[in-house]
Amino acid sequence: MAIISLLSLTILLLSLISLHLFLRRKSNKTAPHGNKLYPLVGTLPDFILNRHRFYDWNTETLARCPTNTSVFRRPGKVHGIITANPQIVEHMLKTNFENYPKGPRFISLLQDFLGAGIFNADDHLWIMQRKTASYEFNTKSLRNFAMENVASELHNRLLPILKSAAETNATVDLQDVLERFAFDNVCKLAFNTDPACLGGDATAGAEFMRAFETAANLSSGRFLYAVPRSYLIKKFLNIGSEKKLREAIATVHEFADQIIVSRIEKRSEELNEDEDLLSRFIDKSDNISGEFLRDVVISFILAGRDTTSAALSWLFWLLSSRPDVEAKILNELESIRRESGKSIGDVYSYEELRRMHYLQAAISEGMRLYPPVPIDTRNCKNDDVLPDGTMIGKDWFMSYSAYAMGRMESIWGKDCLEYRPERWIEKGVCKQESPFKYPVFHGGPRICLGRELAYIQMKSVAASVLERFQIRVLLEKGTSSPQYLLSLTLKINGGLQAKLNHRLP
Repeated sequence: MAIISLLSLTILLLSLISLHLFLRRKSNKTAPHGNKLYPLVGTLPDFILNRHRFYDWNTETLARCPTNTSVFRRPGKVHGIITANPQIVEHMLKTNFENYPKGPRFISLLQDFLGAGIFNADDHLWIMQRKTASYEFNTKSLRNFAMENVASELHNRLLPILKSAAETNATVDLQDVLERFAFDNVCKLAFNTDPACLGGDATAGAEFMRAFETAANLSSGRFLYAVPRSYLIKKFLNIGSEKKLREAIATVHEFADQIIVSRIEKRSEELNEDEDLLSRFIDKSDNISGEFLRDVVISFILAGRDTTSAALSWLFWLLSSRPDVEAKILNELESIRRESGKSIGDVYSYEELRRMHYLQAAISEGMRLYPPVPIDTRNCKNDDVLPDGTMIGKDWFMSYSAYAMGRMESIWGKDCLEYRPERWIEKGVCKQESPFKYPVFHGGPRICLGRELAYIQMKSVAASVLERFQIRVLLEKGTSSPQYLLSLTLKINGGLQAKLNHRLP
């Protein structure tokens, strides 16, 4: 029966493509809201043709719209709004926050992977996790702990690996190295556990990372099915991508469970209680299941590993093509070291990192063009009218594209596609933009708690690597820039292959 259903869906898809080609010949008109809306099938034909380049397609569509907001419709009751309008983003994330929860569609698609973790939860589950995490992120002790962990991971693992690659003229996948660095760092910071995935014998950690990558990619792929929820057929039959997803998630769950058991055992042996993030959730374990703790672990690994490593990977590529920007960063670092009396090899203090305004501008500008979370989606709880007058119906999805927003001339000016850190500098200081114009760290009640820690980590890594090594990115023949991977975070497809040279003798 299931096989017959699958064949029926295939026939339906082929029919829709044929219909698209017919309608395209009949009419080439664009709807007032950007997307072409065909009879019966809505935007499905163009979606099928462009889903492999979904973010760029959205950018082109939204740029054509008068208010950078587009209506999206396809069969299966998939109706929604996609926007790159800061006023609408503020309305969605702050002004009318209660009307735009994650919603059942988003939660169900990621349920197998993220469970009820903070990024896949609404209502009391989200509030409880937010309060628990918020207390920890607001402590000075966490910042100091983060500084110590980053410095240790940098000097004992990351820099020696890059030094060896430079000395042997080896090609290194910087994205992979940075992901392993961030994974070790977030595990130590949030769970007080060192998986030693960067360097050392870390078979379990490496297996987990491969499985985590597979689970993230395949879970995000569910959003791109031509026929909504058709993945459920493969899931029921345990075939294809859903079989791979199930196997990957089993590996992820096993590793997360080991972290939880290890942390509980260590806490029982310690005289004083640690104040890491997982410990705070364990303290509530009378009312919290082990499965929920596992969801907490997975969500924070996703936040701490994938976002900063993606941002740094794109940054190093951008700088390899812009020696003028790299030179300005190096001049700033030299000035800070000269004023503090330190030499290369000494650890940067928190105050010194705060004075790296141009480096922060370079990182922020990189994330403007390549935001770690390129698109975010909510569910409309009740009918609403958006600030630009667009009507949105109950149970429609509501998405904002951070990727498109970074490329909107209406927001950033005619040079919006240019990598120019100077746009962030005001009177010698790196300014902060409205989170609704620059929603890289989200905005409103769900704004990212780890923003400051993310900048600490990224500035520490970038400063230490750039002052020691020249990076030459190796692109595929015939390409001028890396291609992104469609996943939960904006990674470089195929990694960032590079060669390194020592900057100093």
